[in-house]
Order: sequence, then structure tokens, then C-alpha cells
Amino acid sequence: MSETVETYFPQIADIYQAAKTIAQVAGVTPLQQSIRYSKSHGANILLKREDLHRVRSYKIRGAYNKISSLSKQQLESGVVCASAGNHAQGVAFACSHLQVKGTIYMPVVTPKQKIDQTMMFGGEWVDVVLEGDTFDDSKKAAELFCEQESKTFVHPFDDEKTIEGQATVGLEMLQQSHVPIDYVFVAVGGGGLASGLCGTFQALSPNTKIIGVEPEGAPSMLKSMEQGELVELENIDKFIDGAAVQKVGSLTYPICRDYLHKMVTVPEGKVCQTILDLYNRDAIVVEPAGALTIAALDDFKEEIKGKNVVCVVSGSNNDITRTAEIKERALLYAQLKHYFIVRFPQRPGALKEFVVDILGPNDDITHFEYSKKSSRENAPAIVGVELKSPEDLEPLMQRMKDNNFFGDYLNNKPDLFQYLV
Repeated sequence: MSETVETYFPQIADIYQAAKTIAQVAGVTPLQQSIRYSKSHGANILLKREDLHRVRSYKIRGAYNKISSLSKQQLESGVVCASAGNHAQGVAFACSHLQVKGTIYMPVVTPKQKIDQTMMFGGEWVDVVLEGDTFDDSKKAAELFCEQESKTFVHPFDDEKTIEGQATVGLEMLQQSHVPIDYVFVAVGGGGLASGLCGTFQALSPNTKIIGVEPEGAPSMLKSMEQGELVELENIDKFIDGAAVQKVGSLTYPICRDYLHKMVTVPEGKVCQTILDLYNRDAIVVEPAGALTIAALDDFKEEIKGKNVVCVVSGSNNDITRTAEIKERALLYAQLKHYFIVRFPQRPGALKEFVVDILGPNDDITHFEYSKKSSRENAPAIVGVELKSPEDLEPLMQRMKDNNFFGDYLNNKPDLFQYLV
């Protein structure tokens, strides 16, 4: 039996009202041309820098608009939210600014940087509770607490006032752009921002094509669209935490289904390479969800040629401790990092032989785990090798096989590979 979805569409009058409401806390973010991406794609690529808010993401818009709409009694009772980080910071800032008591549930795996920022923005007005492994786990706990304590739940995406707050991003784009906007690329987690943009552009620029972008490992909106009903994914890759939800909203799903031009996914590894490129070449720091839209441009290279394109850079709440994993995922996606089980003969000089005769001149060992077994002829080691070119893989594997070092290739064995990455 399919689940009932709500019928709601953000109205432009409500979006304009939301813009007035949030003006005191959310400054207008820049719409900047990216010279590098414009040249590489033969298009006018503009970046809507939502990462430059005080809370470093667009979530302040929806959170503040929602909390500001509550009655005096609701404000006095306090609010509750669940978030992987960015909505939490928006709610915390709003609670402190409006002097409303808030309880914020976050997954246990939330990067420490996002937890610390939430507590800093909220100060004495918020309590942070770490619960569950995913946003959906935290949300269930938050809703139960909300019901028990008679507080108001501030939903990160499936709420009319939240959606209308996020829609103000579109108002600013249209006011800032000196040319008609042909395409807008927007990251989709629960769908609140995408739904808001649909409302704004349907009213003010209906010919603009809005492209929704999800992580390949958490395609909850795409799967719902494909199956024609709300789908809850059993397992998701939580790496792009700002856009990894198991189930999108009952309000947002029909809006995105009916008004998005296209819904696509991008591999997590490609997002990681985009993060590194933005940092190294543009001095822009983004979180994984903030890089999603830019990472999707390659898939539309022919379609967007000569067009005016806006990519929403949704947030920059990245934790520097994740840099090693970001680099690792980028190398794996580029087919430059490979893991093997290598069978080392238990005799002196075997490792030297592997390094001198098996590795290519540009190959580099970046991971090595070995345990000597005295009763065996060969002892296995897990070896990670970084290559200069994907074409170097086959010759390396052939040399390993010819010299009886090859045990197994682990990159295409996800059950084993998950313990290495």
C-alpha cells in the first residue's frame, strides 16, 4: 500500500514574507562567477555561496522562518529538532537570537566540528543530544521526546515554513543575476531547498531548469521518483552527511517529482575530488554536500554549453579530520588507489623483491599490514598501492601473478573493502 503524500506548493507571497522575516539574521550571500568552471564547461557558471552565512549553510533561512512563525505559547514550551549538523546550527542560532529553549538531536557519527559549532551558536539556549547512527535515527528519538514534553518539532525539510525560508535562496539568485538563469543545480537531502527553489522559479522564472543532485550512496528522492511513491532506503552511505537521508519528505517528494527538470546522483568519490579541487584551486572550503552540485556539471557538459548556470554551494561545515578519507575516496574514484592481498614468501628478501621487481617506477605503497606465520610457506599482507595512472593497474597485477605474489584484488569486494576505507 503506497503512503499518502501531502499536497502543498510554496506560494511566492509566502516566500517574499519569509525573506522579510529572515533579513535580520541571514545576509544576502554572493552569486559569484567561477572563471575556472566557466572555461572548462563553455558556460557561464555561477556559484550561489550559501556557505558564507554565519552558520555556514543555507539552513539558517528555513530554521529561523519556522521558529519565528510559532505562537507565544509554542515558543515558551520550547522547540526540538533533529539534524546531521547544518539544520542544527540554524536552529541553535535562531534559539539564541529569539531566546527560545531548544533541544537538538544529532547522530552519534556527526563530525565534532558541527557539534561544537551548534553548541557555540546556541549557548545556554540549547541542549545537544547525540542519538543514533543516522539522521533518521535521531529524528525518531527527537519526535518521541517532542511528544513526551509537548514541544514543537522544527523539521529540517518537511515543513511549509522551512521550505519557504529555503526558497529565499532563489529570490536572491534572480535579483542578483544580470542574465536569465537557464539551469540551477541544487543538492537534495530531504528536498526542502529543492522544493523551495521550485516554488520561487515557477512563479518568477518558469523556464529555468532545476536539476536535483543526490549522493550515489543515498538516492532516496531518485528511488521514490522511479517507484512513483515515497521510498525508505534500508541502507545508505552516510559520508555526504548533509544530504544522506533514508527517506525524503511527504511535502517535498511531490514537489520535486512534478517540478524538477531532472534528478541525478553523483558518486561520493567524485564529490571528494571536487572538494579537493575547490580547496586547492579556488581557495573555497566546502563540505561534501556543498560540492554535490559542482560535481554534477560534467554529466551535463553538452547540455549546458553557452548557458547561464547556477550551482548552489549549500554549506562549508567540513571537519579537517575528514581530509584523509576525502583524499582516499577521491583516489579510489580516479582508479589511482588499489588494495591487494599479497602472498609474501616467508624468506629473507621477499619484500625487497616486491618493491624492486613488482612495483612500477611510479607506484607507491601507502598501506601495509603483514603478520608472519612461521608454519606457512607464504604469509598474506594487505597492501595499498597508489598509481600515477589507471593504466598502470593491469601491468602491476600481471607482474604480481607472474612472480606468485598475487593473492586477491580487494577494490571490487565491498564486504571486505569497507574495513579499509
